Amino acid sequence: MKPALTRVISWAHELLSEVVAQGDTVIDLTAGNGHDTLVLARLVGADGCVVAFDIQEAALWSTADRLTAEGLSPVRIAVDGGPVTATGVFLVHGSHAAVDGIVQTAPAGVIANLGYLPGGDPAVITRPETTCTALHGVCNCLAPGGRLAVVVYPGHSGGQQEAERVDDFFAGLAEDSFETLCLRVTNRSGAPYLHVAERRRGKPSRMKF
Repeated sequence: MKPALTRVISWAHELLSEVVAQGDTVIDLTAGNGHDTLVLARLVGADGCVVAFDIQEAALWSTADRLTAEGLSPVRIAVDGGPVTATGVFLVHGSHAAVDGIVQTAPAGVIANLGYLPGGDPAVITRPETTCTALHGVCNCLAPGGRLAVVVYPGHSGGQQEAERVDDFFAGLAEDSFETLCLRVTNRSGAPYLHVAERRRGKPSRMKF
């Protein structure tokens, strides 16, 4: 069964699957209930590296349960635990704003599902300041040909402010270094939408903005 046209998360997964291969490094900036983390783990396989972040303990437990049910063995690490240098799936208890100091290998794919944890406290949300810090961090090290996919939720309290900052971030990426795409539901106000950025090939895997 094909996903609905407006299921932007499915589009995010599809666009990442085009560039992520077995053995790659990938990042989930918002582990949530582990759906995206599991998709990334399947894409990179046993020889790849997945690093997933979340500030909520409940989210990491949910993600770990989902991964374990699929036969994976996620490893919990602290946000100040230093860089990840091994293969496997790593769950980081802390802000995704620390991504640049934890992931040292150029990632082929990065995903973020902004907003709040489904089934959790809707008052605990991603924030524009830390979100944009994380996006700068991953764009600074994204592999040539790699993609960053961000699902934005403007409909909840605080969501519109974050959406505006994220829109500005993608619009401000240098066109000689990145190609960008925005996929929106144009006839439903407040619907989630998708931003994607791809590092142009031939560009260095670390760069300043």
